[in-house]
Amino acid sequence: MPRKIRELIAELERAGFAERSGKGSHRIFIHKNCLFNVVISGRSGADALPYQEKDLKRALREIKK
Repeated sequence: MPRKIRELIAELERAGFAERSGKGSHRIFIHKNCLFNVVISGRSGADALPYQEKDLKRALREIKK
């Protein structure tokens, strides 16, 4: 069962990412130690898509370096 968008956002915030303004349902998260932004789109109650999960894992690996 896929996680919800709100769970991905909560995990990003716990890791120190800050939300930057986005357009429409897109939320952009930035981190001072991460070389790229993480974009999460969709309603907070919607299921997360596989590419969103992959982007989250890649960003969390990047800040641990």
